[in-house]
Amino acid sequence: MRLKLLYQQMLAFFAVIFTTVIIFGLAFIQFSNRMVYQDTWKQLESYADSVFQQSVVVNSSGEFEGIQLGGLQNSERLLANQAIHFSIYIKKNTIAYPKNGFSPVINKSQWKKLKSGETLTTKSARRFNRTGKSKTQSMTDIIKPYRNENGELIAVVLVGSPVANIQSNMRKIQHNLLIAFLISGLAAIFIAYGLAKYSVSRIDRIRKAAHKIGEGNFDITVPTKGNDEIDGLASDFNHMTKSLKASNEEIKRQEQRRREFLADAAHEMRTPLTTINGLLEGLTYNAIPEESREESLQLMSNETKRLIRLVNDNLDYEKIRTNQIILNRHEIRVHEVVNNLVEQLQKKAHEAKDQFVTQVADNVTVYADYDRFVQIMFNIMQNSIQFTNGGIITITAHNDKDKNCVISISDTGIGMSDDQMKNIWERYYKADASRKNTKYGESGLGMAIVHQLVKAHKGTINVSSELGKGTTFTLQLPCEDKKTES
Repeated sequence: MRLKLLYQQMLAFFAVIFTTVIIFGLAFIQFSNRMVYQDTWKQLESYADSVFQQSVVVNSSGEFEGIQLGGLQNSERLLANQAIHFSIYIKKNTIAYPKNGFSPVINKSQWKKLKSGETLTTKSARRFNRTGKSKTQSMTDIIKPYRNENGELIAVVLVGSPVANIQSNMRKIQHNLLIAFLISGLAAIFIAYGLAKYSVSRIDRIRKAAHKIGEGNFDITVPTKGNDEIDGLASDFNHMTKSLKASNEEIKRQEQRRREFLADAAHEMRTPLTTINGLLEGLTYNAIPEESREESLQLMSNETKRLIRLVNDNLDYEKIRTNQIILNRHEIRVHEVVNNLVEQLQKKAHEAKDQFVTQVADNVTVYADYDRFVQIMFNIMQNSIQFTNGGIITITAHNDKDKNCVISISDTGIGMSDDQMKNIWERYYKADASRKNTKYGESGLGMAIVHQLVKAHKGTINVSSELGKGTTFTLQLPCEDKKTES
């Protein structure tokens, strides 16, 4: 069975904390061991100075003269209570005190260092006579030389203390340290649990938020301060939530528009189909007078074209959106396209009492697919006619310094609100609901197709508008093949 994250984190924190305590404890033991020995040697050195001053007699010429037994015995009694023993050596490594033969031997190497004035510290095993019995004991010693003003060696005092005394002190330190370890271990458990609980609780907040999102609640956010990786995860989670919420709202909006489109399409198709069916029945049963037959056939033709246009718009949009169209791009003179379209749309503009104004120089060019460029311009110009009555439609174009063709199509029509401008490029959207059934606005796909075609040409299109004053579309398309630029 896998451990829960809380226990995994707790074990990790506990291992780190307890390992740190153990390492610190071992280092402290080593440090304490050195400090105990150093303190012992310092103390022994002070005893050596006291023994030398109270017992060693030096004549006026600075040479060893003898040992004052009274002072020596007093020092021996005081130090014996602490199990501390000492020996005195004079020139030529001769033991002056004691004479019982239990004093350690100073080798030649040590004696040479002592003659140069160096104080030595050693550890040795020494034999002692206790009530007629010889006993070996581990000792730590300090051997200190004493010289006269001429630098000549007078005497050497060796003072030793049983290692057992030091070990006793170390055991006390280790005992206290063990207690500290136990207390630290318990503290480490509580600290590790607290740290693990804190980390897991932060992750658990994200988990609970993810569960709520899975249930469809996209208004949830995770509190974050942005200090560490979990806060970074929370920030990314909040960003994901916002994206999911926006996507969900977009799906709902598109679904609503799809339903509206299906309803509109059904209505748009039902009307011409009903008209065509009625005319066909009239022609079949000779219910239409002879003089009205030509007009009936023309009406059927117009309604059929209207249905074809509705179907083609949808097919065209899907091909463009999924990059299934092939663009045969080359250099096009903009004024030729504009002039041809003005001529084609002049009748519709006249019916709406609109007037075209063109300001396009002959040398202005655009690098585009001819048929698709005509489709872009036709849809925008037709859109201007649709929403402008008795106004002016102005078309301007120029090539800028960045090798782009900038085309502006402005009208003085009814204009759009901010919400309409925001949705104008959406599929199935119609800015003016009252014009759903006009002869120019059947599908609501015209601007969506324009937007996709401009993107396919690696260009941009923007719209600015004001209610009651008009609308301006601004196109920016390449005026040459930028892949060939050096």
